[in-house]
Amino acid sequence: MMGKERIDVLLFNQGLASSREEAKRLIMAGLVYHGTEKVDKPGTKITMDAILTVKGALHPYVSRGGLKLAKAIEAFSLSFEDKIVLDVGASTGGFTDCALQHGACFVYSLDVGYGQLAWSLRTDQRVKVMERTNFRYADPDWFDPRPQIAVMDVSFISITKLFAKLKEILIPEAMIVTLVKPQFEAGVEAVAKGGIVRDKAIHLQVIQDVVQKARDVGWQANGITFSPIRGGDGNIEFLLWLTSQDGTSFPQITQKDITDVVELAHQLAQ
Repeated sequence: MMGKERIDVLLFNQGLASSREEAKRLIMAGLVYHGTEKVDKPGTKITMDAILTVKGALHPYVSRGGLKLAKAIEAFSLSFEDKIVLDVGASTGGFTDCALQHGACFVYSLDVGYGQLAWSLRTDQRVKVMERTNFRYADPDWFDPRPQIAVMDVSFISITKLFAKLKEILIPEAMIVTLVKPQFEAGVEAVAKGGIVRDKAIHLQVIQDVVQKARDVGWQANGITFSPIRGGDGNIEFLLWLTSQDGTSFPQITQKDITDVVELAHQLAQ
């Protein structure tokens, strides 16, 4: 009787991924098929003679960060068509590229660093490069026209410190899609050696705290999911969709929504 093996191991063994970690990313990005059936759980075991295929590229954007925003757009059914977007923590531009490929007409690409943004975006007339810029001290006058959507992927700072500034700069009916990185939201005592947060309870608490602090300054949480790929240090990260409390009518997420997402993220990470 033919033995069984994990799908991520088979994908690597068949030469379709350069490493087990890349195999997991391909699977979680929805690019791996067993026959005509999409497989999305790296730990699922199938027969060792199974024929797997990879459809599409793992990196359709200038960096893998674009895959994170792409998942949020799909999971929350968001439209970026003809929207003016602010990308906070743009780095090489994965979020900026994803926003443009999903129809955004203009993106402010802002980062405290310098020289990181991909050349293809740096020379794109739809992109305003805002380097060496700390968003905490941004002036609303810098943004004309005002952004309708903010996307964020920041490190070494809690995203909760930026919510009030976003209220100042975005239009009243704006929305935010932000990466939630537990390693930068949890207290120092909760972060293990190497900057990893593995505790499910801490992930739950971090998301709850972020949602509450967003509410405190006029944002409401409408969607939560997990990132399709881990952070560079191996951390599980999450994607949160927020809308302004000024006149929006989307249903808000519940405690069960948060719990279910954290549980699934941990199951798939095993």
